[in-house]
Amino acid sequence: MAHLDYIPEKVCSKFFSIDVNDETQIIETVEIIGGCPGNLAAICQLVKGRKIADVIELLKDIPCRPGMSSCPAQLAIALEQL
Repeated sequence: MAHLDYIPEKVCSKFFSIDVNDETQIIETVEIIGGCPGNLAAICQLVKGRKIADVIELLKDIPCRPGMSSCPAQLAIALEQL
């Protein structure tokens, strides 16, 4: 099991905790602290059980506000580190 703690940049959320199966590259759990609770809970459930590469492709360019990133885009950046 690979684990990553990630501090996102230019978003409302403050901390990501991610667990991924090393062998299958499938996301086991994602916990996001801070930000919009309902939206982030949905994102965490939607990415669970999916391959890292698929999630990165889906989320990497999602914007939020001008000059800001987004929680989905930051999740993609974090997953690229795994």
